Amino acid sequence: MFFSSPTAHIATSRQPRWLPLLCLSLLTLLPITSFAEQPAAAAANGSALATPEAAALSGEAPQLTALREKIAALGEQASAEQISATQQQFITDNGISPEQAQQLLNALQESATLPEAAADEALLHDLSPWGMYQNADIVVKSVMIGLVLASILTWTVWVAKSIELISARRRLRRELPELKRARNLQQAADLARAQHSFSTLLIDDARDELNLSANSKLKDGIKERVSFRLERLVAACGRDMSKGTGVLATIGSTAPFVGLFGTVWGIMNSFIGIAKSQTTNLAVVAPGIAEALLATALGLVAAIPAVIIYNVFARSIASYKAQVADASAQVLLLVSRDLDMPTSNERSAAPQMVRAV
Repeated sequence: MFFSSPTAHIATSRQPRWLPLLCLSLLTLLPITSFAEQPAAAAANGSALATPEAAALSGEAPQLTALREKIAALGEQASAEQISATQQQFITDNGISPEQAQQLLNALQESATLPEAAADEALLHDLSPWGMYQNADIVVKSVMIGLVLASILTWTVWVAKSIELISARRRLRRELPELKRARNLQQAADLARAQHSFSTLLIDDARDELNLSANSKLKDGIKERVSFRLERLVAACGRDMSKGTGVLATIGSTAPFVGLFGTVWGIMNSFIGIAKSQTTNLAVVAPGIAEALLATALGLVAAIPAVIIYNVFARSIASYKAQVADASAQVLLLVSRDLDMPTSNERSAAPQMVRAV
């Protein structure tokens, strides 16, 4: 008892010292944790209040998906009354409050209108020819590039052949009066060489035949051979002038069919896109059809000028050949005149008439 009482006294005397310190530490920690948690909770509540629509939408995302699936299950032929009844039934079955129901319907409407608006905006951007070309298939792009190159080739042939044809016709118009003023083939040859004209070819060809037929006594045979050679030369001039116009006929006859091929291919891609997207929305159908029609338009742009230019060249080349034929006829006239005129030997050998006294 004597030894136990001092120990108990010491224990009882020490216990009151630790308890106040422990209580004091707890009291100092409790306000700090409470005040630290309170701003965090306030911040969380503030953020939730700051974006109630985001919180509502994040909480209603499964409901929005389920509602969209129920509406999609009605099919594309569903009427507005059926869709509205399905929405009301969904709201009633899930016990959604009026405020949440309004937010859910607004979110459903926004999700339905935003893709259509984006698709319409994309469609407006793709209405330009360059945009349609960039979005086209590789086959349609190849068709468009080929038709553009064909159109460039058409206008190149038109410029080059027009310059060549106009200069040739002007030259012949200057030479025909000179040939008509010439008295014989030698004089015509001198004038032609002085002017470096086209009639030099006709005159040289005729003189070559005359030299080859120098020992022939049949003048009609010489004229026939000269005429045949001049006709061949006129035909050769027409063929030379017609070079390059055949490509115009080819472009004019094949370009529409090439454009039609691009049209068929583009429409086929449009139908494939419809089948993959399982929708008949205009934003899905229109780009492919526009690309197809652009290929057709390019085919017509390449074909119509080619046909017109080819017909114009056909008439101009025919007129040029007629001018060359006139020059050839004038050279043949000079040859016939030289053959019919007596030479100096024939004049000396001719008998002289003696006048009677």
